[in-house]
Amino acid sequence: MSRQPRISGQYQHIIVRGIGRQLLFEDTADREKYISLLKRYAPETGVSVLAYCLMENHIHILIHDDNNAISAFMKKTGVSYAYYFNMKYERSGHLFQDRYKSEAISDDAYLLCVFRYILNNPVKAGISGAETYPWSSYREYGKENTFTATEILHDLIGNEESFRALMRQLDTAEYMEAEKPKKDDEWALEVLKKTLNVASGIYLQKLERKQRDEAIRLLKAKGISVRQIERLTGINRGIIQKA
Repeated sequence: MSRQPRISGQYQHIIVRGIGRQLLFEDTADREKYISLLKRYAPETGVSVLAYCLMENHIHILIHDDNNAISAFMKKTGVSYAYYFNMKYERSGHLFQDRYKSEAISDDAYLLCVFRYILNNPVKAGISGAETYPWSSYREYGKENTFTATEILHDLIGNEESFRALMRQLDTAEYMEAEKPKKDDEWALEVLKKTLNVASGIYLQKLERKQRDEAIRLLKAKGISVRQIERLTGINRGIIQKA
């Protein structure tokens, strides 16, 4: 039988996605802003963030909560970030896809599995090694005066050496895949900016249909996939395919 978590309360794996697969972060400042909101609203609402990882169009957060405050925490964070993002990029409407998704965690083994999965997301996506990815809490484990409450997991994981060993528990093939050059969304965003001479893919939403479709065709010719254009611009995939 699996053991119950060593600390009482509710553990949740939270996933937040951009609406229509849109990018949630256009630059470093955006990512820093979102992390600053996590730091602000976690103590304000009384939740503990054990781990987080900001990807390009989605976010993973591992939360421990004794006070049934996860909804308040996610609402404050989401509303504040959407307001910031819409103001910065002169857009309107929803930024996030529906309500965040959450999955309850009921035992120690699954808790460690989710913790490892979140921090290894950049590896599985073929972006970078977990230890070198700058937008996760990987390097906060075992450190004092950090935002994430990793002390909650110390009894299960152990010291930093044990933590690194846990993080390495991926198939060799997955690590090899991470080392391969990949035309990811970061690459595509740079190509988009240089090709169209714009600061953000969201700019395409403001164009007339003829100009928009011409811009989309240019991006396709540069090797950016339909799904990447969808994520970068927030434009419906069907429109992109027909352009």
